[in-house]
Amino acid sequence: MQSRQHGRRSQLEPQPHDAKLMMGWLSEWWRGGTAAVEPASARDAARLAQLHGASFARGWGEGEFEIMLSERNTLVHRLRLGRETIGFAVSRIGADEAEILSVAVDPAYRGRGFSRTLLMTHLGHLAARGVRTIFLEVEENNQPARRLYDRAGFVVVGRRERYYKQANGEQLNAVLMRRDLSYH
Repeated sequence: MQSRQHGRRSQLEPQPHDAKLMMGWLSEWWRGGTAAVEPASARDAARLAQLHGASFARGWGEGEFEIMLSERNTLVHRLRLGRETIGFAVSRIGADEAEILSVAVDPAYRGRGFSRTLLMTHLGHLAARGVRTIFLEVEENNQPARRLYDRAGFVVVGRRERYYKQANGEQLNAVLMRRDLSYH
C-alpha cells in the first residue's frame, strides 16, 4: 500500500527496518532458532555420548562423559538449540594450556555456522580461566574441521602418523594445531 497522509508513511507501508527484522527472523528460522552455548552437566552425558558416536569412528561412552564432567580440569560446553542439545566442546586444562579433546555438532545441523559459535564461545571461556595456549589434533583429511580451526586462528605445528584408527582398520594421520590466546 502506497498511501501517504500529510507527507508521512502509512502504518501499513513496509518500513526499512522491517526488512532487517524479517531477514533476521528468516535466518533464525532456517538455522532452527537461537543457539546457546552453556556449561554441560552430568545429566547431559547420554546425549553427548550419542553426539560423539554419530561424529567419530570410536565414540566415547556415557560413562566417559560422566567422568569428564566431574573433573575440575575439564571444561565441557553444550550447544543447545531450543531445548535440544545439538553439539558440544570438551577441553582439558593444565596450568595455562589446554587441549581441545573433542568438538562435535549433530550431523543434521552441520554447515550452518553452529560449530564456529560453539568453538569461539568455548575459546572465550578457556581464556577467562587463564589459558594462554590451546592445542588440538584433527584427522588430516577432515576438511570441514580443518577449515573451522584455520578460520579460528589455529596453525599446524606437527603431525602424528597413523594416529586415528577407523572402523575398517585403516589408520589415518592427525594434524597437530595450536592457537595462542595471550594478548599483548
